[in-house]
Amino acid sequence: MPLILDISRKLFARSDRVKSVDFHPEEPWLLAGLYNGSVHIYNYETEALIKTFEVAEVPVRCVRFIARKQWFVAGSDDFQLRAFNYNTHEKVAAFEAHPDYIRCLTVHPTASIVLTGSDDMTIKAWDWEKGWKCVQAYEGHTHYIMSLAVNPKDPNTFASACLDRTVKIWSLGSSTPNFTLEAHDKGVNFVEYYHGADKPYLITTGDDRLVKIWDYLSKSCIQQLEGHTSNVNFAIFHPSLPIIVSGSEDGTIKIWHATTYRLENTLSYGLERAWCVAYKKQGNEVGFGFDDGSVVIKLGRDEPSYSMDASGKVIYARNTDILTVNLGGTAEEGIADGQRLAIPVRELGNTEVYAQSIQHSPNGRFVTVCGDAEYIIYTALAWRNKSFGSGLSFAWGSDSNHYAVQETKTKLKVYRNFKEKPGPGLKGAGGWAVNGLHGGPLLAARGAGFVVFWDWDTSEIVRRIEVEAKGVYWSGTGSLVAITSDDGFYVLRFDRDAYLAKVQEAGTADLGDEGVEDAFDLVTEVSENVKTGKWVGDCFIYTTAANRLNYLVGEQAHTVNHFDTAMYLLGYMPAHNRIYLADKDVNIYSYALSLALVEYQTAVLRGDMDMAAEILPTIPADQKNKIARFLEANDMKELALEVSTDPDHRFDLAVQLDDLETALSIAQSSPKAEASSKWRTIGDRALAAWKFGLAKECFQKADDFSALLLLYTSIGDRTGLQALSKSAEEKGMNNIAFACYMQLGDAHACVDLLVRTDRIPEAALFARTYAPSEVPKVVAAWKADLNAQHKPKIAAMIADPEEHPDLFEEGWQNAVAKERGEEVEEPVASLTNGVKKIELTNGTQAPLNGSAHPESDVQKQKTAPIPGDEDGDGDES
Repeated sequence: MPLILDISRKLFARSDRVKSVDFHPEEPWLLAGLYNGSVHIYNYETEALIKTFEVAEVPVRCVRFIARKQWFVAGSDDFQLRAFNYNTHEKVAAFEAHPDYIRCLTVHPTASIVLTGSDDMTIKAWDWEKGWKCVQAYEGHTHYIMSLAVNPKDPNTFASACLDRTVKIWSLGSSTPNFTLEAHDKGVNFVEYYHGADKPYLITTGDDRLVKIWDYLSKSCIQQLEGHTSNVNFAIFHPSLPIIVSGSEDGTIKIWHATTYRLENTLSYGLERAWCVAYKKQGNEVGFGFDDGSVVIKLGRDEPSYSMDASGKVIYARNTDILTVNLGGTAEEGIADGQRLAIPVRELGNTEVYAQSIQHSPNGRFVTVCGDAEYIIYTALAWRNKSFGSGLSFAWGSDSNHYAVQETKTKLKVYRNFKEKPGPGLKGAGGWAVNGLHGGPLLAARGAGFVVFWDWDTSEIVRRIEVEAKGVYWSGTGSLVAITSDDGFYVLRFDRDAYLAKVQEAGTADLGDEGVEDAFDLVTEVSENVKTGKWVGDCFIYTTAANRLNYLVGEQAHTVNHFDTAMYLLGYMPAHNRIYLADKDVNIYSYALSLALVEYQTAVLRGDMDMAAEILPTIPADQKNKIARFLEANDMKELALEVSTDPDHRFDLAVQLDDLETALSIAQSSPKAEASSKWRTIGDRALAAWKFGLAKECFQKADDFSALLLLYTSIGDRTGLQALSKSAEEKGMNNIAFACYMQLGDAHACVDLLVRTDRIPEAALFARTYAPSEVPKVVAAWKADLNAQHKPKIAAMIADPEEHPDLFEEGWQNAVAKERGEEVEEPVASLTNGVKKIELTNGTQAPLNGSAHPESDVQKQKTAPIPGDEDGDGDES
């Protein structure tokens, strides 16, 4: 049967002829060396050209990343080997490495060595730590050297492919080859090693249109692949999939099965001849260079093939090897959430197919491996073949006696006790194309825009639901089912009694292809793209496409953790109270989730508070705060206050409930640095409740002077204002202190405060209005301050009302007297001979218009001395 392999294109970039490509080991970058002398770096995730380097004016035939140095190295037809820093664009090195074209190069995986092969028929090793010194030359080939590859199992050896029709194996310290393979009838274009430790294989390609696989220990060709119609320029063993990928000047990319050597697929991108290849060592991406551009494809999927049974035994596939780990003994104290678990891995056996899915039977006794359009059922302990057959998809029933197989898109079979179930088969099956089967209490088949559920025993349709599904997950009780799609997932409740009642009512009548509508009720819909999921009781645990681990109880989803990379759910072990997950390489991690916590949340959502009260004492103390948050979200704040152990959360709840006594006790026991905000919050709540005494106490403890000012002025508390003014002044909160003095009517204190805080001009103006007796003192201070600043002219312009009372308004002394509380006789205005006069307190009269008296006001102003006018001439000295 053919290998079923997902192939998705990630980059399609047109350019000049591409002679060499390479992947960055960490970034999503493809490096491309072009025939026009340029080097491009593409981001294959965004399909953007992110960097361009003009390396030479002649073809660049080989490029490689040196990621540990943040370099790439390029060989070109001008005989130069160049190294660039791909971050700064700086040219690190450039020198003539050979007297002819540089055809190929490779970077040693650990040593600081670059190997180059040239048309001069030599290979050279360059050490960049020694200033790019040539540390070894290798001679022996008699034609152009086309390809170099370091042995991943023995980095001290490498292979070279040459147009002299041979492949030679070399050691780094020896200038002569270890041995030579007469590889092809024409020139050899490419050589590459097999990555696994189980096979000592080489793969070669040549101008004889063949791909050959060699055992380099026995020096024999074990297989040759025929199919290309022109020179084959490359072929690789995929590092993680059981496939061989080859490319030719016929413009095609061919995918071969690495075990059966069967041609599985042929790809053509219309970019003319294929010249070069690269692969991601820690991924499924493969890149190609063509005459007209570059292409990156992703083969297979990132999600590993694995299964975990109820006891914690995990079985997973790596190529055709079946490996197992046992999580039963991992419940050790002190395991941190997200910590990678160091668990010994044991090889269980092999499988004859490339495993695309692995499933334990419900009782854990059997394991089904499905792939290559076949399924094989093994015994879980001894890994013996129990049954097998053709199958695109496989599903176990709720017990281990039933299972179903999808043989083709339209052909489904049901088995009981490993024998095909007799009878007419599943009702309606064959009328629709099915994309996959899912097991559980009901057999589910999903197709384009629908999911159909069948009863295992009667083979009748229970319900057909119109939804574009990608997964179906049943709870252990069989009452809940989650149907996932790309847009979200739905949780449905299966009512078996309603279904059976409808069947009984219908009797022998046909229920139709839609089944029983009342068999399922929608519980909730969640807008999350689920990747993997498992039920634990009535709790659905799942990972999302956004790399989050969540669980759903009732209609509420809770996040357990966020991930940086994709993680896949293995399962949950109640004995450990932990969720287990794996990454794409089946490195296993765990996160705590108390089963008692889940049961409590379920009981609360059901409204069974008695059951919840029984479960509460069994919940670990470190999970109590999660319970409190959950209760708060469900508007059970009183109960949340009782459960919570977090002082901050309890304080917030107490304030929301107006339980100020509890809030006070929490604030009193809080550290001083944290208590201030709590006292302020309680004060605000007390003020809103008209509890002025409590508010005053809280604001005092919080040192909230603004709130105290508002409170004291509102209730007319002079004593409080006096105390607040002093405290505020001590704390340097001068605005608050000034406002207090103003509210108290203490103008002298206001003036003193302004003077002490170097606000002397404001003090003078304030004193003139509110405290005239303070003016001389303030003016003296003002003048002294200006003289100290070397501003004597400005100081001389300031008039003192005691020295020059005639420069101030009439009645300055009256103003001073009024301030002291003395009685002052107000002047009375009268008319004499048409001239308005004011009768002064000494009995004299002064004209108001200044024209009827021989010495007018204007004249008086002229004769009055000017501050700073010592000689009386009217000008400043």
